[in-house]
Amino acid sequence: MAYKISNDCVSCGTCAGECPVSAISEGEGQFNIDANACLDCGACAGVCPVGAISQE
Repeated sequence: MAYKISNDCVSCGTCAGECPVSAISEGEGQFNIDANACLDCGACAGVCPVGAISQE
């Protein structure tokens, strides 16, 4: 089950730097996670300063 980024994202980019497979990219207004590339490791969720990342 991949992780997803909610609308609470503040586009800080912290999560993208933590992803070991570069599954996170900047979109319009917030970052997005490629569900097909996500390893479900949770590294991104652990560093999000606003808690905008959770499992689908």
